[in-house]
Amino acid sequence: MKALVWVEHDNQVVKDATLSAVTAASQLGEVHLLVAGKGCAGVADAAAKIAGVGKVHLADDAAFEHALAENVAPLVAKLMESHDAVLFPATTTGKNVAPRVAALLDVMQLSDILSVEGPDTFTRPIYAGNAIATVQTSDPKLVITVRGTAFAKAAAEGGSGVVEAVASTGDAGLSSFAGAEIAKSERPELTSAKVIVSGGRALQNSENFHAIIEPLADKLGAAVGASRAAVDAGYVPNDYQVGQTGKIVAPEVYIAVGISGAIQHLAGMKDSKTIIAINKDEDAPIFQVADIGLVGDLFKVVPELTEKL
Repeated sequence: MKALVWVEHDNQVVKDATLSAVTAASQLGEVHLLVAGKGCAGVADAAAKIAGVGKVHLADDAAFEHALAENVAPLVAKLMESHDAVLFPATTTGKNVAPRVAALLDVMQLSDILSVEGPDTFTRPIYAGNAIATVQTSDPKLVITVRGTAFAKAAAEGGSGVVEAVASTGDAGLSSFAGAEIAKSERPELTSAKVIVSGGRALQNSENFHAIIEPLADKLGAAVGASRAAVDAGYVPNDYQVGQTGKIVAPEVYIAVGISGAIQHLAGMKDSKTIIAINKDEDAPIFQVADIGLVGDLFKVVPELTEKL
C-alpha cells in the first residue's frame, strides 16, 4: 500500500503535526509526502530527511502558497491515482482540505484516527472522546485525518527520500487569499508545547487572565491555553482555546487554573501526561482526571506558586 501524507508548512519549515501523520502512514505501507506551496523547495528538502519517507512530491506554484483547500484538493486527488491512502494532520488546514479530497474521490473520510488496526481498520474518538469507535472501510481509496497527539512524531532527520517535481493543477478560481492575522508569541506553540498553563472563566476578566496566567507560564517556559468559556467571554483570542472545538493537546504537564472541567474541555487535554488542577470548588469535574489537585483560591494560590518558582 502506498500512503501519501500532505505536509503542513509555511513555505519555510515543516510543521510538527506532519511528523505524527508520517508515523501513522508508515503503519499502512510505503510513505510518500506532498509539499505544495510557493518557493518551498527548502521545505521539500527538509521533508525528504524525515525518517521512513521514500519520495517527496513537490508542487511549487503560487496557487498553493496559502494552502487554499479549493486549489490543493484537485492536486491531491490527481496524485491519488497512484496512491492508496492520503493522510492529513487533523489541524485547521488539514481538516479544511481533506473533505474536499474525499468528495472528489467519492469516498468517505476517516476523521481524527487514534490508531491503525489494519490496512482498512482504524480507531477514532466519538462522544467527545468518551468512547472509542473501531471503524472499517471498504472504499478503494482512503482519506484520513490523524490526531497528532495519538501518534509519536517521526524523526525529522535520518531519512533519504527523493524529491520529485509534479505538475501543478493550477488555480481553481473558486477562492482567493484575502489576508491573515497571525498572533506572534515568544512562548511555545500550543499544540507542540511540553508544558501548558490554561485559564478558565473563574479568572473573571482579561486583565486577571494576563496578570495571573502569563507570569506562571513564563516562569515554566510554557504555552498559554484557555477554556472555551474564557475565550467566549473575551479574555483571550480564539487560538488559545483547548477542547473539543479548540485545539487537542497532550503536553508533559497541563496546569488547569480556574477550569471546572466540562466534558468538551477534557476532550482536548485528557491525554496530557500529568494534569494539575487548581480550583476552589472541590467537587469540580476537573479533579476526576487530575493527577494533582489543589483546592484553593486561584487569586492567592497562583501568584504564590509563581513567586516560589
